[in-house]
Amino acid sequence: MSLKKQFVKTKPVCKVTFSIDAKDASSASVVGDFNNWNAEEGALSKLKNGTFKATYDLVKDAIYEFKYLVDGAYVNDPEADSYKWNDFAGSENSVLVV
Repeated sequence: MSLKKQFVKTKPVCKVTFSIDAKDASSASVVGDFNNWNAEEGALSKLKNGTFKATYDLVKDAIYEFKYLVDGAYVNDPEADSYKWNDFAGSENSVLVV
């Protein structure tokens, strides 16, 4: 799993690449505040090496909560900037600061 941030100087956005290694999975998404926790909007593409990956433009100077959804199971990113407890889910969410 990894997060890659690329700030765009000419726009108030940050290109964030989400990736998760899930060779045996058939599907993976990133869900969070930035896409209303919608798995279809956060669908990741599977690469030949088994990694799922996608890049999204997120508004700068913001904090987002997110998780990966891999074959129906929620997974946090170990490289997240921090973690925040979510009473609704009864678990922690990964936190991304851009």
